[in-house]
Amino acid sequence: MPNPSSNSAFIRGLMIFCRLNCFIWLAVHYGYGRAYSCGTSALSILKPGQSKSRKYRREELELSIVEEILFVGIEGLVHCYLVGGVLWSVHAHCFLYTFELVGCFKPDMYVLRQYKDRLRLQIGFCFRKFSAITNLELDGIATSDYITWVGKSANPVPLLHETMQRCARTHAVAEGKACHAQILIIGLRSDTLTSNMLINMYSKCGLVDCARKVFDEIPERSLVSWNTIIGSLTRNGEEREALGLFLQMRREGNSLSEFTISSVLCACAGKFALFECKQLHAFAIKLAMDSNVFVGTALLDVYAKCGFIKEASCVFECMSEKSTVTWSSMVAGYVQNAHYEEALMLFRKSQIMGLEADPFMISSTICASAALASLIEGNQVHAVLCKTGFGSNIFIASSLVDMYAKCGSIKEAYTVFRHIEEKNIVLWNAMISGFARHAHSFEVMILFEKMQQMDMFPNEVTYISVLSACSHMGLVGKGRKYFELMRTEHNVSPNIVHFSSMVDILGRAGLMIEAHDLIKTMPFDATASMWGSLLASCRIHGNLHLAEIAARHLFELEPNNAGNHVLLSNIYAANKKWEEVARTRKVLKESQAKKERGKSWIEIKNKVHSFMVGERNHPRIAEIYSKLNELVEELKKLGYLAKTEDDLHNVEESQKHELLRYHGEKLAVSFGLMCLPSNAPIRIMKNLRICGDCHSFMKLTSSFTRREIIVRDTNRFHHFKNGCCSCRDFW
Repeated sequence: MPNPSSNSAFIRGLMIFCRLNCFIWLAVHYGYGRAYSCGTSALSILKPGQSKSRKYRREELELSIVEEILFVGIEGLVHCYLVGGVLWSVHAHCFLYTFELVGCFKPDMYVLRQYKDRLRLQIGFCFRKFSAITNLELDGIATSDYITWVGKSANPVPLLHETMQRCARTHAVAEGKACHAQILIIGLRSDTLTSNMLINMYSKCGLVDCARKVFDEIPERSLVSWNTIIGSLTRNGEEREALGLFLQMRREGNSLSEFTISSVLCACAGKFALFECKQLHAFAIKLAMDSNVFVGTALLDVYAKCGFIKEASCVFECMSEKSTVTWSSMVAGYVQNAHYEEALMLFRKSQIMGLEADPFMISSTICASAALASLIEGNQVHAVLCKTGFGSNIFIASSLVDMYAKCGSIKEAYTVFRHIEEKNIVLWNAMISGFARHAHSFEVMILFEKMQQMDMFPNEVTYISVLSACSHMGLVGKGRKYFELMRTEHNVSPNIVHFSSMVDILGRAGLMIEAHDLIKTMPFDATASMWGSLLASCRIHGNLHLAEIAARHLFELEPNNAGNHVLLSNIYAANKKWEEVARTRKVLKESQAKKERGKSWIEIKNKVHSFMVGERNHPRIAEIYSKLNELVEELKKLGYLAKTEDDLHNVEESQKHELLRYHGEKLAVSFGLMCLPSNAPIRIMKNLRICGDCHSFMKLTSSFTRREIIVRDTNRFHHFKNGCCSCRDFW
């Protein structure tokens, strides 16, 4: 490629022998900029060009310079020419546009402040550019300045529209009303477009009544007017009014669009109005709009929110065109309806098809992995997340922390937490909750203090986790301290969950009477969860009297929960009250209540293996039984003795030994020892509380095999390592 400097003689010759006009300078400038990829040489001849051709087509020269800047990125030099008083025209916005594209925004602001009178005709353009870039916090140029410029502008309408958009984005109520006043002064009350923008602005600011008033005053409402007000009402929780306006719209014979149907469907979703949704579905089919991507997405969303996941899935499958939002809504629908495996399968399908996941789809998929306690799936989603670049999203990071904690990998949860620089209260709460769930009470207290040092004050969710940590570790004094602190220091009023945590703290510590007194004196009606906590504490400490009181309340609140009958029966059995055991079991048998069967599961090579007590259906069950029997014999040499008192069936001692040996978690850990690498932790999930015998078994197994075993039951995670458990035998 020739060197531009070699042509300097040619340029000098042109300057000597020719009176260059603008077109020659444009040609030379463009040639240097494109043919030689050299903006410096092109700009070096700009000064002579300015002096010789200043009377001519400066606009074309500016446009050429803009292209040059985009090509070589030397916006600073052009700005110097600009501020020096050259090239000012109605096309000065080209320079501003260039600065935006190359990422140099401060010169824009300088230009706007220094030359705002010159740029009066172009101020709307500049305003639009700045609003998109800086969210309209423009170094002291307030919305009121722009409103003032409206009166000076030759064409105020575009600037008014830009100002209203700014007010909508920043929720600037006072400025928005000032804008409305300017509209009335100018006489734009009857302008439909302006009224539509006013409706949108008021709705974004939460002033639904003002939006409705503007709508009612529009003399000739367009389809956009109806769509805007219906969408505004839906966004602000006025779904019934939105549905009413839709009916009015139909009565008046107004035409409909896909946006109208989708907005009304969103209103149905907000009110879980299944009947109206089905009517709209039929109406959309009649208008041949059901295949539209917006209508279809809204349809499956409302079906999913109303609990009709099969109908939502049918709508999804019938859609010929699907957007990212469609896929995301379907994944979220599966998660909302506890169809976690289907959510993960759909996410995998979207990845196979090469679709780019959005933050909402990723967040929903992470929640599905957390619900299934599937660490492998969670790791895979995390890998996809790293590729998409959404890793810094604070809400996704919070979901990741929660997922890793629920999957038993608290170290990975903390790693994600540490790598997020700007932490919000949701992320702090997720990490504190994770530590509490894993019985890391010391870490909970440290984080609780650290977040306050960073001016992040705890809320009611934070205190639930802190009190839960105190409960798990039996820290009665700490629990009382924090329960008082939340009211006096942080002005957080205790809700029913906080009182329930305090009942659990007192009950687990054996302070049964005090726990019962708290239930009787608190300003809420006791929930089933609270009475259940007291009943469980009665079992631990053998308080038969309070157990019967708690059970009576539970039978009234949860008549179909067989677990309450079984727990009371077990308390009677522990106290050798066999007649009461028989009576309780008879009542259970005659009722419609069903007892949930205990189940444990383990994930190996991306497949979940489930085990019930005495499981016989697993394809490798013979090997598993053999491995478990060998392990039991080895543990007996270390002092293991089955705790038959944990089996409360009225059977012979030998039968109790047999029942205890083949509990689901023991079968799961045996299978894990068979299949997992020797350095990998064994993670087991359980749907019921782990019994005392299995707890002792896991401690000895971790010592004998030198493996870390993590068991999640209904209450917490138990980390067994070197013969010890993280719960310190308090659970």
